[in-house]
Amino acid sequence: MRARAVALATLASVSIVGIGWQLGSQAIDASHSLTASKSVSTTTVTAAADAAAQSGTFTGAVVQTQFGNMQVSVTIANGAITEVTPLQLTNRGGRSVAISNQAAPILRSEVLTAQTSTVQNVSGATYTTQGYLLSLQSALDTAGF
Repeated sequence: MRARAVALATLASVSIVGIGWQLGSQAIDASHSLTASKSVSTTTVTAAADAAAQSGTFTGAVVQTQFGNMQVSVTIANGAITEVTPLQLTNRGGRSVAISNQAAPILRSEVLTAQTSTVQNVSGATYTTQGYLLSLQSALDTAGF
């Protein structure tokens, strides 16, 4: 009797594992098709967002850093970033001002080239870069860019 119970328990475990494997492979197949459809949807949404981007000048949020506030505005024309203007740069101490004054033109150039807020940090200006790019992204979001 005991041997029969062990055999049935083992058989049930194997059946459950088999069913789980089948369900798992179906879930994997489903996730692949979901991923593909998500990619298409994302592309469509991105293209629609680019087409719907407004033209004009948009002000980003004030971003607080440990060295002072950062704020930029962005000008968009015909779906392209044409200008990024710093409205506030970090200003706690002379070194902070010097770093911001050095980093801002580099960030502006990088953003204009990349046409996005996704650019690399300026070496030695991590806080300035992060504040600048967060404020820029805020302005781009407002513009629908």
